Amino acid sequence: MQIAFFSAKPYDRQFFDAANVGRGHAIRYLEPRLTEETAVLAAGYPAVCVFVNDSVSEAVLRQLDRGGTRLVALRSAGFNHVDRRVAEALGMTVAHVPAYSPYAVAEHTVALILTLNRKVHRAYARLRDGNFSLDGLLGFDLHGRTVGIIGTGKIGALVAKVMATGFGCRVLAYDPFPSEACQRLGVQYVALAELFERSDIITLHCPLTDENFHLIDASAIEQMKRGVMLINTGRGALIDTRAMIEALKSGHLGYLGLDVYEEESELFFEDRSATIIGDDVFARLLTFPNVVITGHQGFFTEEAMRNIAATTLANVTAFESGSGELYRVPALG
Repeated sequence: MQIAFFSAKPYDRQFFDAANVGRGHAIRYLEPRLTEETAVLAAGYPAVCVFVNDSVSEAVLRQLDRGGTRLVALRSAGFNHVDRRVAEALGMTVAHVPAYSPYAVAEHTVALILTLNRKVHRAYARLRDGNFSLDGLLGFDLHGRTVGIIGTGKIGALVAKVMATGFGCRVLAYDPFPSEACQRLGVQYVALAELFERSDIITLHCPLTDENFHLIDASAIEQMKRGVMLINTGRGALIDTRAMIEALKSGHLGYLGLDVYEEESELFFEDRSATIIGDDVFARLLTFPNVVITGHQGFFTEEAMRNIAATTLANVTAFESGSGELYRVPALG
């Protein structure tokens, strides 16, 4: 099947070419993001493959439809960037990768927690300048601390396991659908307000929906302990970034670790080292010594990339043949 592959990077080519051996799909790798302006590049292609910062809006979907595209193959688990209502109305199939490596994101979450707590980022920079002073690098024992996990799917459950059994933390959780694995670990499910009030560290592992947009806002921060650590490896818009800046300035928010950012589509996955960052909110975040930001790399392990490529192309094969397992995104309603 012919596939127009948007936002292609060298590592995408490496893993998708390997996964395509024996499948025979014709992949055209395109460097630009999928937008209303670039959607014309997919004309004549029955399938497009897109990533998290590609636009799959109503305008884009209608443009793809006019060009003959019938399948939108997401190489991600999340699908909040897709206008599913329009896709369904157009009779267009949207498939995703429901699970690729929950270990990858869970481990990156723990890496952010450790980096912030033990100030590894500051110690690394300081040492390279010949400064061996320990002033300002004081951390705390994770053992005995309370970690609040919002969203206990596969990733959240793994974070709970690491923090509970690996570090000896008390773990609270909020999720409308409690995990049996978490309950066996002794994780205590509580209301969101109680989680905010009791947690020393809060980490987000829930999908982005209309209901939880800016779940962590100024009001939520006010309910948290002063000096709380907040980690987001889920979706950027779960957090009201401007409110986080005010909380950092006041000292109420003690640490912030982000692998995602609500306006990341204009920043992440590209080398912008020779350009001026025009996003004043993001630029302000970079000024805080107690903030660590990574560029949406939580998923980025060899195992995850192999699984993403294999599942994405399996979705294309299943769509083309009409047989096999096709991981459609959930229908609306």
